Amino acid sequence: MAHVEIRDATEEDLPAVLRVLAESGIDGGESFTLEEAREHFARIRQRPGFRLLVAAVEGEIVGTYVLLIMEKLGKRGTPAGVVEDVAVLPSRQGQGIGRAMMEHAREACRGAGCYKLALSSNQRREDAHRFYDSLGFERHGFSFVTRF
Repeated sequence: MAHVEIRDATEEDLPAVLRVLAESGIDGGESFTLEEAREHFARIRQRPGFRLLVAAVEGEIVGTYVLLIMEKLGKRGTPAGVVEDVAVLPSRQGQGIGRAMMEHAREACRGAGCYKLALSSNQRREDAHRFYDSLGFERHGFSFVTRF
């Protein structure tokens, strides 16, 4: 397994992030243009607790994910972590990159005092479910969505 570097994304990383999202199928064919991504990235960087992260192997960005650490009033203000948009280039899957990203997310949540780290996955993504199971994530409750 190659050494995986995980870090916060920069604006210069956006072309590679868009590539990972598109090639992994996470975007469903509706990717931002680079200029749109730059504008959106500038806005989301202003949000407390929101991080766009990249995973690189030998300097090449091969994975990405979003981590949100939410401050809240419930549970006496104990924060909770949420992971979204976990994506690894198809040619690099099975090399420990997704595992390294999820361990990074766990460590960030532990460091922030979170009581849980949650994620959701489309019911059809059985390979992803097996991956999360192998990492020790527990299937918990139901995920509901309203689409707009």
